[in-house]
Amino acid sequence: MTPVSPLSGAGLGLRRALLPELLAMDAGSLDFLECAPDNWIGVGGAQGEALAQLAERIPLSCHGLSLSLGGPAPLDLGLLHGTRRFLEQHRVRLYSEHLSYCSDEGQLYDLLPLPFTEEAVRHVARRIRQAQDVLERRIAVENVSYYAAPYQALAEIDFLRAVLEEADCDLLLDLNNLFVNAINHGYDAVAWLDAVPAERVVCLHVAGHYDEAPDLKIDTHGTRVKDDVWALLTRAYGRFGPVPTLLERDFNFPPLGELLAEVGQIRSRQQEVRHG
Repeated sequence: MTPVSPLSGAGLGLRRALLPELLAMDAGSLDFLECAPDNWIGVGGAQGEALAQLAERIPLSCHGLSLSLGGPAPLDLGLLHGTRRFLEQHRVRLYSEHLSYCSDEGQLYDLLPLPFTEEAVRHVARRIRQAQDVLERRIAVENVSYYAAPYQALAEIDFLRAVLEEADCDLLLDLNNLFVNAINHGYDAVAWLDAVPAERVVCLHVAGHYDEAPDLKIDTHGTRVKDDVWALLTRAYGRFGPVPTLLERDFNFPPLGELLAEVGQIRSRQQEVRHG
């Protein structure tokens, strides 16, 4: 595999609604940006130029949406080759995708959970290895939030560990997804976090969620990060060190300054670990 320079520090998800403010912000406000290449491949004009400018100024990571690593249909090789060109063009340091599926005979426009079985481990691991071969780089897979659980012969954490080992890939650990799943499915988020193989973790995500009920949380990415997720982030840094961490926000955008204040909270926690 082609070696990829690691990310560091605290980043923010790149969304088109934020482009004007991101272009105008002070240098050093962010350590990296993350975009979904599926939404940017082939985009030209003013938005394509804006992305190119940002990629020149700020390290870029990419988080795929459409590869459907766990799906039944063959991997989309056209998308994979287009993604490889995009990653090379913008010198992307980290590429990740969701440990889920989103297509069969067409796009389903949702990230659907996989059954936690040995057969599913072998299936998705084989596809991850194929994707890594085409991209000529290691990729990271993200633990996803889910609300209806397919057949579970394995616990979620055991399924995740088996996929990481079988595929020999990395982990993008989403702490908001972990918290949401732990509440919705009744397991201990801290015990789950403590069972994660530390050597696989290359990036963390934090985001906001909606409190539908005490036992039902909805992963929205539409509000501020909640205290319970911040607490998991502090716990994660205690285990993994100050891993590069991204703030996700997909809608209900406040002024950029408010988002950068949350990024500042990430940086503060990372500094505490470095100097603790």
